[in-house]
Amino acid sequence: MEEPEKLNRIIETRMKLKARFEEKMKLTPSTADDTPKGSGKINRHGMPEIPIGQTATIKWPVLDLGYQPNIPLERWRLTLDGEVENPIRMTWKEFMAMPQTKDTSDFHCVTTWSKLNMHWKGVSLLDLAALVQPKETATHILCYGYDTYTTNLSLEEALKPDVLLVHAFEGQPLAKEHGGPVRMVTPQLYAWKGSKWIKRIQFLTADKPGFWEERGYSNTAYPWRNDRYSEE
Repeated sequence: MEEPEKLNRIIETRMKLKARFEEKMKLTPSTADDTPKGSGKINRHGMPEIPIGQTATIKWPVLDLGYQPNIPLERWRLTLDGEVENPIRMTWKEFMAMPQTKDTSDFHCVTTWSKLNMHWKGVSLLDLAALVQPKETATHILCYGYDTYTTNLSLEEALKPDVLLVHAFEGQPLAKEHGGPVRMVTPQLYAWKGSKWIKRIQFLTADKPGFWEERGYSNTAYPWRNDRYSEE
């Protein structure tokens, strides 16, 4: 497929996907919470800048499963499959040929620190979803990292415009310890919902817990509701 044709298809399908999930997005607690818990000035989404139980930090602490995979760009691949019309396995060159998005957002770690105003560059998950075209039966995704990590998201959260697969931070390639060459960021949720060293996004017909969700962490992870752990 020629690049202009591919881009036009992404734009057209992006608009359809956005319309399909727009009402659900508006009703999520991360954008429509009447009583958000936190402090500080109001952020980009109408919530307090610092969610309840969080402390702002200048440093960017490193947390992982004890293993930081080294993935050369020529070997990196991203698979998008499951409940989609056009499953794909992208190379680095193909990933970088996608529309590139710059965004500034905040990063809230469940271990009680928040780093504000982080400058990213990457590919919108909405654009990647538009490329593979989720079926009407798709409701969730499960993300996989090269370190064996997994985490789940509903599509109404995953397709928000600030959910990116980022390859650059503050104008520099994303460092390996922070998930480089590519990690997902989920600014309106706790940061464990964004897989480091991401390699696969599987579209599902039902929710499926990931690594931390299986260990008692929340499926939904809303910082402004102090939604850290499962109620089950």
